[in-house]
Amino acid sequence: MANLFLNQAKQYAATRPVYPLELFDFIASKTPRHDLAWDVGTGSGQAAVSLATLYKEVVGTDTSAQQLAYAPRLPNTRYVHTPPDLPLEGIHEAVARPGTVDVVTVAQAFHWLDLPRFYAQARSVLRSPPHGHGVLAAWCYTEPRVGAAVDEVFWRLYHGSQPHWAPNRKLVDDEYRSVHFPFDPVEGETHTGPFEFATERRMDLHDYLSYITSWSAYQTAKDKGVEMLDEATVKEFAEAWGGQREEIKTVRYPIFLRIGKVTPQSDDA
Repeated sequence: MANLFLNQAKQYAATRPVYPLELFDFIASKTPRHDLAWDVGTGSGQAAVSLATLYKEVVGTDTSAQQLAYAPRLPNTRYVHTPPDLPLEGIHEAVARPGTVDVVTVAQAFHWLDLPRFYAQARSVLRSPPHGHGVLAAWCYTEPRVGAAVDEVFWRLYHGSQPHWAPNRKLVDDEYRSVHFPFDPVEGETHTGPFEFATERRMDLHDYLSYITSWSAYQTAKDKGVEMLDEATVKEFAEAWGGQREEIKTVRYPIFLRIGKVTPQSDDA
């Protein structure tokens, strides 16, 4: 995954939506303790920043050093560049000791992970009874909503972009509903989700198109000589945007959260 974003790290940080506080408050309300959070695939730190207001310590890891370079430096947060093949012993050395993490979060990166391997890593570091129960929270946001005219152009572009997405992307399109998630419901809930949230961002047309160019599929297509935002498509977006390109619109991103806790009964079966 990291290689797809190497040339876009700064743009990715500038154009991606900020996750709502309600999402983090919900997650934090499900962890008995708030000592240590591990944010996997932290990228440029969008989730880590919010976690740092709720947990004493935060560790953000990513396979892309370029992404980490744009992550905000905070007194209770450290970032670690982790290779994809880092063994479990390396996780314990670089991230956290076994049984010490209160929550593992994965924001918009869950579908890129080798899930059996990741689940083993998460279980290893999460607290387990009788020392509390660690929580795994993974979420994605799906495609932006602006209004009928803009959305119509967008969905034509998105459906046409499918050959350029990695197969993993289908998990996002499915809102993480079908992903194997072998954890128990957290306190007060009867299922592991997805729980629905939303975030909004104020954008002009340039910002909106910049978001599209931050897609991994956009870069993949470009590397193959395909310009997804050709002159005709940009013109369609401009006409649908209406008024001036500088006009600011509210762009809404739906968010879907899977969340579960570690118990002696839950396993990877």
